[in-house]
Amino acid sequence: MSLKGFHIVFITVVTLFFALVAAWAFTGGVAQDASFWGSVAWVCLVVTIITPIYGVFFIKKAKKLYS
Repeated sequence: MSLKGFHIVFITVVTLFFALVAAWAFTGGVAQDASFWGSVAWVCLVVTIITPIYGVFFIKKAKKLYS
């Protein structure tokens, strides 16, 4: 697997991981310290939105570099 391919797979895995953690934290995965886990949920949600955007920019730049 090329470095470009690994990067795309890594971005996909990171996006899925943060989406699952955000869903878990929003649904009350831990009953203790709700304010902390609420903050974790929102940060994970933001990262879930940002990483695919970064992935699109990476693919566009990689096409320019490798073509």
